[in-house]
Amino acid sequence: MEPLIKIEHVRFSYQNGDTPEEATEVLKDISLTFEHGELVAVLGHNGSGKSTLAKLLNAVLLPTEGTVTVAGLDTKDEEKLLDIRQHVGMVFQNPDNQIVATIVEEDVAFGLENLGVPTDEMRIRVDQALQAVGMYEYRHHAPHQLSGGQKQRVAIAGVLAMQPRCIVLDEPTAMLDPRGREEVISTISRLNRERGITVVLITHHMNEAADADRVVVMHKGGILLDGSPREVFSQVELLREAGLDVPQTTDLLFSLNGAGWSLPLDALTPEECAEAIARAMQA
Repeated sequence: MEPLIKIEHVRFSYQNGDTPEEATEVLKDISLTFEHGELVAVLGHNGSGKSTLAKLLNAVLLPTEGTVTVAGLDTKDEEKLLDIRQHVGMVFQNPDNQIVATIVEEDVAFGLENLGVPTDEMRIRVDQALQAVGMYEYRHHAPHQLSGGQKQRVAIAGVLAMQPRCIVLDEPTAMLDPRGREEVISTISRLNRERGITVVLITHHMNEAADADRVVVMHKGGILLDGSPREVFSQVELLREAGLDVPQTTDLLFSLNGAGWSLPLDALTPEECAEAIARAMQA
């Protein structure tokens, strides 16, 4: 099966003036694929290009060079733009910037109205989307009365109602407290697990990335690492050189190794970490 999203030799520059010399290159010859049903975390320091990458995935931005294809559709094909955005939905950092209506269910219906979805089908899709993110009981509430985590779940419902095959979330928990982060991440994980929706999660929280199927690390506009969380987070020194942290369990194991222990760095959960330490003490 072909990947859902294919990025081939993509470069992207922001134009600062009228000449090519005045452009700032943000992405440098990126090639990546995102498979059907994957949950992929994308990490990177500020300025690494990860948010630009997110916007390329549903044609909010178009590559300066190279191609991005979604379900076989080239994002540069303007006639396919609506199809592409129905395949790939975007959720941004600040839910207040995505909420446009004064009632929750009307906000979730907004995108469907723009698509001309019939009223009966719209009612079904809105209810199903709100149920999927655990916000159905709030359908008649005003969004401004909700917590940050609840608002973000409404934003996800608005995308989900469009029935996309992929949801791209650009640091969706950055403005949330720990409870709100947990609400949003558990919602995302459940949608991926139960519905098979491909999820691309741009994040700076290492523990969120540790639960993904795959982690892509960006640095200075390129791909630094791409692999399973265990493979990626084992590269502690490389990640720190890129200005990134590692999960607390990996940090503990790495510190103990620096003190003379010999522990595996791929134990990500607290239970695995405790077991690794216990085995080393018994050896």
